[in-house]
Amino acid sequence: MDDGKPTQPRRTWWSRPTPPDPTPPPPAGDPSAPAPPSPPGVTAPATTHPATGDVPAPGASPAPAGGGAPAAGPSLVKPDPTRTAPATGPEAGAAPATGPEAGAVPATGTAVPGAAVAAPPGAPGPAASPDGAGAGATGHPAGNGGPLHAPDEYRTPPYGEPGPWAPAPPVQRPLAGPPPAYGAPATATAAPPHPAPVPPQWGQYDPWSSPAARQHAQPLAGHPGGAGPRRPRRGLALVGALLFALLTGVLGGAVGAYVERNGGLTTVELPQAGADVGDRAPGSVAGIAARALPSVVTLHVSGGGEQGTGTGFVLDKRGHILTNHHVVDSADGDGDITVTFSGGETADATLVGGDSGYDLAVVRVTGVANLAPLPLGNSDGVRVGDPVVAIGAPFDLQNTVTSGIISAKGRPITAGGEKGDGSDISYVDALQTDAPINPGNSGGPLLDAQARVIGINSAIRAADDGSGIDDGQAGSIGLGFAIPVNQGKRVAEELINTGKATHPVIGVSLDLKFTGDGARVADKAQDGGASVTPGGPAAKAGIRPGDVITRVDGERVHNGEELIVKIRAHRPGDELRLTVRRDGREGARTLTLGSSADN
Repeated sequence: MDDGKPTQPRRTWWSRPTPPDPTPPPPAGDPSAPAPPSPPGVTAPATTHPATGDVPAPGASPAPAGGGAPAAGPSLVKPDPTRTAPATGPEAGAAPATGPEAGAVPATGTAVPGAAVAAPPGAPGPAASPDGAGAGATGHPAGNGGPLHAPDEYRTPPYGEPGPWAPAPPVQRPLAGPPPAYGAPATATAAPPHPAPVPPQWGQYDPWSSPAARQHAQPLAGHPGGAGPRRPRRGLALVGALLFALLTGVLGGAVGAYVERNGGLTTVELPQAGADVGDRAPGSVAGIAARALPSVVTLHVSGGGEQGTGTGFVLDKRGHILTNHHVVDSADGDGDITVTFSGGETADATLVGGDSGYDLAVVRVTGVANLAPLPLGNSDGVRVGDPVVAIGAPFDLQNTVTSGIISAKGRPITAGGEKGDGSDISYVDALQTDAPINPGNSGGPLLDAQARVIGINSAIRAADDGSGIDDGQAGSIGLGFAIPVNQGKRVAEELINTGKATHPVIGVSLDLKFTGDGARVADKAQDGGASVTPGGPAAKAGIRPGDVITRVDGERVHNGEELIVKIRAHRPGDELRLTVRRDGREGARTLTLGSSADN
């Protein structure tokens, strides 16, 4: 059974070549002459057997004439209408057919450039030579048994010409369309001039292709030493990105912290008004303080195992300074008193005199020049609501200025009594102010709007333990009390002139345990004597033991302490008009105040 394979043995590439045939070529135009040999790598046009219609296989030689033995090479094969004839690509270098064969088409109906074209039925094929040899597909004589190529002096394929086989057909690739149906007439379809490109990495080495075609073959992509493809350096890029983010974060944080602390990257200059060097209004707090501060001093007292701080103000150019008695009481005897002026100068002072009943004292400094006494006002002309300024050294903070108003007048204030015999109790008919007064303000001046002294700051009402004159360390709650300057002036003059002060008296002993309304005259004195001094002011006005005094100069009194306060607010020799209740009836009495110096 003919399966299309050659039945004769093929020559091997190692066969020894034989001498070439010396037969001269036939004259031109002889149809029986064999065709000239084709150049290497060129396939001769295929022909169809005139009798059977068989097509010789690629690279096969026609059978010799006369029924002789067939030449070496493949035998004829039956044409298969379902198979396509192999086409030789452009790289095969096949020559196109000429003459009457030019119009023939391949059996498959597809025209391939450079491929052999079959002759139509009935067309004369190539004539066989008289010796029965014909031209083979390779272009070499088939019946002489000679070599298929020129002698190779090296006789080894790597260094000689190609081997004995004819060039292999080109690699077949599927057609763009489906094959025609069996029995359908073939139509010529132009094939693409070049095969579809094959990716370089998938290029195949074709040992059957021509040398020119092998030059375009590309080996599979690879790497020396079998190493795999290099991976992109993603790790290095990631590390760089992290470092960049860290650096920018640190720089951003530093810049943000600097901007937050400094308010920006540039120096901030805030607008500011020029200094106002002009004088303040004389009636303003600043104007009052500017005039009064040079005359206010701070006193530091020590003696008898005690220490204290208070305030005073200059009375005259001779160096007399007025303050509270309880400020310098510990220095009576061998104590020390140091005076500090508003400018910081200090000087030692001596006690001139004091009176615990009025809570006033006078000290004196020597050897100090340029003293500026404070002017004294009149406390009788003060009205509730008048503005006032207090200056002192609360808690030893000298030159402290506070301001307020006169919130009340005639407040009876008592303080002291630590000795237990009542000799140290002070009775003050005080001015009440809401200007803050604290421990250390005692003895300081209370000034009016003209910077004149209208009172001597002495006591505060503390929220914890009641009233007192600097007898606690509680702060101000807006209830401060000052000795009226009229009383202070009289007592200061007496202390400077005589060293002691006199008290006005009416010549009676009071029942301080009386709980009724008013001041009741006691039945007996504390020593058992008469409660009404014979020949005294009260006896002359007709006051008797048991009488209750309810008013002084028209002002209501509720107890004995208030009566004492009202009396000490006057000078000895002043007249008083008293309202006395006896047996349920009230009557008026007038008397002239005496002096404690007469007793």
